[in-house]
Order: sequence, then structure tokens, then C-alpha cells
Amino acid sequence: MSAYFFERIIEGSFDDVEQRITSALKEQGFGILTEINVQGVFKNKLNIDFRPYKILGACNPNFAHQAISAEPNIGVFLPCSVVIQGLDNGRIKIAAVDPVASMMSVENAKLGELAGAVQTRIKKAVEAA
Repeated sequence: MSAYFFERIIEGSFDDVEQRITSALKEQGFGILTEINVQGVFKNKLNIDFRPYKILGACNPNFAHQAISAEPNIGVFLPCSVVIQGLDNGRIKIAAVDPVASMMSVENAKLGELAGAVQTRIKKAVEAA
């Protein structure tokens, strides 16, 4: 596992895996604030055929409130990014940011504990998907 994200490769259709990770995130208290269909953007803007690839912006409002209250500019790190991408072998990869690694550059002790709590929930969601 990389120092800055968690990942898991799953069998199934892209839509099924997207539903599974969305549901797993919801169980951990996260909602999806943003969805970027990279495949669609590349096709529409560049006329490039690209594999299925989406970036989901996951947010737990309670954690976000605590983080912004502790560090007003922390919004540049929010929401937590979760990537779903099709692989050449027909499998689907989920990758999610590690909030502890991303918060290392911010020198605020309050964020360290909070990032650890978010990390636990994001990791559980990726594992459960």
C-alpha cells in the first residue's frame, strides 16, 4: 500500500463497484459531494476514448466541520478523493486518499487526531466495497 492512498482491486462491473464503494462510504458516514466522470470529460473535450474512470469527492460533514474549525484553509484538502477506474484485465480498482499522509504538511496537532479517525473510516470503506 502506498504512503498516500489505499487501494483495492475488485471483480465486477464498473457501475456495481461504484455502487459498492458509495454504499460503503455511506456506512462510514460519508456522502458523495462531487463526481467527476474523467472518461466522459476526455471524450467530450478531447475526443479521446479512455477507460472508465471516476473521481468521487467523499465528505463526512462532522469531520469536515471539525477540520475547518481547527484550520480554516484546510478546505484545499477536502473532500476526500476516491478514484474508481477500469483496468485492462476487466477488473476495477478503487483508490482513496490517506488523510493522515495528506495532512502531514499541515502543522496543526488537532488535525492529526482527526485525520486518523477519517483514515480509519476511509480504509474500512475501501476494504468493505
